[in-house]
Amino acid sequence: MAVAERLPARLRTALDRWGVRASWVALAVTLPFGLLAPTLPPAVRYAPFLASVLLFGLPHGAVDHLVPARLTGAGLGRSVGAVVAVYAVLGVAYGLWWGIAPVSAFVAFVGITWAHWGQGDVYALLVLAGADHLPSRAERALALLVRGGLPMLVPLVGHPAAYRRVAGALVGLFAADATALAPAFAPGVRAGVAVGFGALTLLALGAGAVRVRRGDAARGPWLVDAGETLGLWAYFLLVPPVVAIGLYFCFWHATRHIARLELLDPGARATLGAGDLRGTLRRFARDAAPATAGGLLVVAAVWAFAPRPSAGPAGLLAVYLVAIAVMTLPHVAVVTWMDLRQGVW
Repeated sequence: MAVAERLPARLRTALDRWGVRASWVALAVTLPFGLLAPTLPPAVRYAPFLASVLLFGLPHGAVDHLVPARLTGAGLGRSVGAVVAVYAVLGVAYGLWWGIAPVSAFVAFVGITWAHWGQGDVYALLVLAGADHLPSRAERALALLVRGGLPMLVPLVGHPAAYRRVAGALVGLFAADATALAPAFAPGVRAGVAVGFGALTLLALGAGAVRVRRGDAARGPWLVDAGETLGLWAYFLLVPPVVAIGLYFCFWHATRHIARLELLDPGARATLGAGDLRGTLRRFARDAAPATAGGLLVVAAVWAFAPRPSAGPAGLLAVYLVAIAVMTLPHVAVVTWMDLRQGVW
């Protein structure tokens, strides 16, 4: 669906309830669990990432092979072949990067995820929330930096020790030392990140507020943007990163992307328009099942080839996150192509 296309009211309502408002409820309901996370066993703390294997997280990128066909009308074979080639080239290249230089590969993973989660929220603001306070590329780029930076930078400010443990576990899979990342966790650097990113947040929200005040944009969507942004600031400051990012991955980023994908599927649009959410999700699960199984093979490959895999919860999480990283780069390539085709930029 192009950004300029106006959704039918019933379809917009269904997507807003499931793709947007449900994520608000999910994070609010799980907030007590997140606050208690430091007192819980590691296996419980890592439960959101375990759930993401089948619950939206890993599957949300498992329909990429159908995107060119649905977006351009290309043949199914051509669509699948093109996406498989993108995944093979970029995924293998990034996997080799992890094996050769895991510290820089981790830094790249943070940057790639920052950009990708930001682009996901920009599309959701434009289409699902109907935001018209982001009319220019510059304003959308600023929104991308803020939205993607929330799960990547705010945990660094609020939970540096936990963030550092995860970084160490990921690079440690490849027998590397994470001490090169130590300057990022210094108090002065974290204070600079807090001030700088806080200023960027205020700039983004302030630019939208100016447009609303001038009458160039509607107030409601800007309030949604501001409320989500400030709410996520608080969420990532309060909740330890493993829990916060695991829940965000499943119930925020993935659900918004799935909503976007379902707009490309005429059958899903019909079931959503008829109020049949279960039918819509069944269609998605059917389409995503083969590539989700392939994703599990990528997880197994990382486990097999990493020099120092650990059977403990932290080690298993590290394997899973490196596998997610390897699959994220080609997924970002597909989503970036979608953005260009659909007029986001």
